[in-house]
Amino acid sequence: MDISVVIPLYNEAESLPELTAWIERVMEQNGFSYEILFINDGSTDNSWEVIRSLQAKNPHIHGVAFSRNYGKSPALNTGFARTKGDVVITMDADLQDSPDEIPELYRMITKEGYDLVSGWKKKRYDPLSKTIPTKLFNATARKVSGIKNLHDFNCGLKAYRSAVVKHIEVYGDMHRYIPYLAKNAGYTRIGEKAVHHQARKYGKTKFGLDRFVNGYLDLGTLWFQSKFGIKPMHIFGLLGSLMFALGFLAVMIILILKTVALCSDSYDFYVTKSVYFYLSLTAIVVGTQFFTAGIIGELITRNSAERNSYQISDEF
Repeated sequence: MDISVVIPLYNEAESLPELTAWIERVMEQNGFSYEILFINDGSTDNSWEVIRSLQAKNPHIHGVAFSRNYGKSPALNTGFARTKGDVVITMDADLQDSPDEIPELYRMITKEGYDLVSGWKKKRYDPLSKTIPTKLFNATARKVSGIKNLHDFNCGLKAYRSAVVKHIEVYGDMHRYIPYLAKNAGYTRIGEKAVHHQARKYGKTKFGLDRFVNGYLDLGTLWFQSKFGIKPMHIFGLLGSLMFALGFLAVMIILILKTVALCSDSYDFYVTKSVYFYLSLTAIVVGTQFFTAGIIGELITRNSAERNSYQISDEF
């Protein structure tokens, strides 16, 4: 199979027939063998009924329905696990991503040798309240990830070599950082393509301003995992050692001051009245906690296998 199209969705019943017809037209015009995987993320409208009616007309369509709303990352991860195509295309269901971009994205993966190609909505139809934070977010993501050539990390329209989606785990809200996840997995040939961005035709956006706060928190988590995910003792052990060294230095200062006081027949120096005494206690306690955190981290570096297990109510 040439292409698998993975489309996560939440309450997008109105746009699905038009989007499906558009994808079908592009695939037929280019002679692609394909499948469309709709991942219904707990929609409360009749999205699932629409998907079923579309599948009755086109056997290339497959669907997975979550029993409740989990989020875009779980939907993508579930879709990735079921793809069969040599190239995997992801896009949003709101018609803001154009299926006409698929042939060129496919060519960049198969002919130019990219592992991942991310769309760049160079001209956006979003309000300034969304575009300005997006620019700041992407600038930070470029700096932290080291992927300097991407302008839009969070564009839903992306193309992947099949091996990429089979070797990354997208959980929580990590869909924003799939290029970073791919890089950490060893897939470093990451490209970008300017894509057409369309104004939303039906419904309203499902994302609020809280996604920018969560995005930075997730970026910090991903940076830590990429640096110390399999070696947490390296960071916690280092911090613990520094705190122990600080505590030892404070103890030595106390001993020197006490010795000087005793040698001068002065009994006015009390250890418990010295700031160094409390500094040494604090440093030693905190250092012990860091070491303990490092040891625990080493024991749980492999998280629960159930982290990406979701309740599926229906599938075809």
